[in-house]
Amino acid sequence: MIQANPIQWFPGHMAKTRRMIAESLPDVDVVLELLDARIPHSSKNPEIKKLLGAKPTVTVLNKASLADRQTSLAWRDFYKQHVNACVILDSITGEGLGDLRAAVNAVLADKIARYREKGMENRRLKAMIVGIPNVGKSSLINRLAGGKHAKVEDRPGVTVNRQWVSTDIGLSLLDMPGVLWPKFDEKEVGENLAVTGAIRDRILDVEEIAMILCTRLMKVAPDLFTERYRLDRDEAADLDGYDLLESVGRKRGFLVSGGEVNLRRTAEMLLDEFRGAKIGRISLETPPRRKEDSHA
Repeated sequence: MIQANPIQWFPGHMAKTRRMIAESLPDVDVVLELLDARIPHSSKNPEIKKLLGAKPTVTVLNKASLADRQTSLAWRDFYKQHVNACVILDSITGEGLGDLRAAVNAVLADKIARYREKGMENRRLKAMIVGIPNVGKSSLINRLAGGKHAKVEDRPGVTVNRQWVSTDIGLSLLDMPGVLWPKFDEKEVGENLAVTGAIRDRILDVEEIAMILCTRLMKVAPDLFTERYRLDRDEAADLDGYDLLESVGRKRGFLVSGGEVNLRRTAEMLLDEFRGAKIGRISLETPPRRKEDSHA
């Protein structure tokens, strides 16, 4: 079980980020809240809503190329019932980028009309990008800006200061450091954040994370998982996380002296392949059936 409490690891950083968001809100017209399309519920920081208040917001399901398309469409329909607007996109492949400006224009229609009446139709709008670590904020900024303007690495916690960047779609973007929240009320939320890389691997037990992922994949994508690692589906259905991980390592030939499986090497490989969609486009969460089932 993941018992992660990110604020305990980086209390100063997290408090600073929350303060930066609050102080910067008056300077922006709209907020782009990025969620991981594979885990929209788990990657939606409940504290963000408190910070944003009534500020116009567009929910962005990022990393769409890694998630199941039909599940992402279901999530978009769900969030459209609860937020100003929701778009599906991928900051790496460029999928859905054309929908973002249209969503911003729809959310800010009244403000844009007022600018036009004052002869300010070319006024550049300002947007703040918020979200958890490693959800792709800097990658989106670089894609919209047409080059590398924000530092990007495939690990959480790279952006540490505010950065304003101009784009070709008439938006000035303000990147904010990723921020997690003090306590995960649901066990699966912490697990999902761990397997997708929102929490740094070096802080957690990589083998434990991989075992959790094995169990989860047998629930949400058993065919993709067993086909990728040449496992017998019927036999795999009866295995726990440890045995599944060991079976994957044995199939891949990750053995050490004595014929034992190198579980750490297997775990690192499995997490890398899942995060890179080599197993397939997989969503770990589906939309709740009732409004009260989500903190949307």
